[in-house]
Amino acid sequence: MHCNLCKSTSTIIFSTLNYKYYKCTNCDAIYMDPADFVSKDKEIKRYKEHNNDVHDTGYQKFVSPIVDGILADFKNTHKGLDFGCGTGPVITKLLRDKAYNITTYDPFFDNNSNALKTTYDYIVCCEVIEHFHNPLKEFQLLKSLLNSEGKLFCMTDIYNEAINFDNWYYKNDETHVIFYKQKTLEWLAKQLNFSKVTVKKRLIIFEN
Repeated sequence: MHCNLCKSTSTIIFSTLNYKYYKCTNCDAIYMDPADFVSKDKEIKRYKEHNNDVHDTGYQKFVSPIVDGILADFKNTHKGLDFGCGTGPVITKLLRDKAYNITTYDPFFDNNSNALKTTYDYIVCCEVIEHFHNPLKEFQLLKSLLNSEGKLFCMTDIYNEAINFDNWYYKNDETHVIFYKQKTLEWLAKQLNFSKVTVKKRLIIFEN
């Protein structure tokens, strides 16, 4: 098996009757066997089950690391993109409440192709990158949409060796198909010519 991100060789680390997971020997990504990906219909059904009420204060607090980062680094005159905004674009709502200029895009729920025909000063991907079926292609797209001096803000659970993968809750969502380690994120930053990547718990910031 070859890595779904960097195409290097991988070794199997966990399997059930329905799913197999591999770890890359190069970039350390952990990913589900693509043969085990759920259908598009099942994927959409799972996303619709998410409780994405933009007025939920708990949900707003959850995304606050991204929102706070954008408020600190950018003005409302800058252009932003909420990539993979889902059914409840809470980051967009919170930024628009402060008159920020942010556009939404989601391949399933807001398939606005025009959003992918321009560039942005910042892009947010909250609980999105673990769903990428073709992760390198998706990250290359995100990189191409960023202006110089732009930043890509991502949130996901980052794997480390202290976590028992067999019991890890995050893998139990069948739409979560790739998991990143610090080394994986550093590989991505180098591969895509980002100047810097910063990891703060679940928050990842790639800088042009």
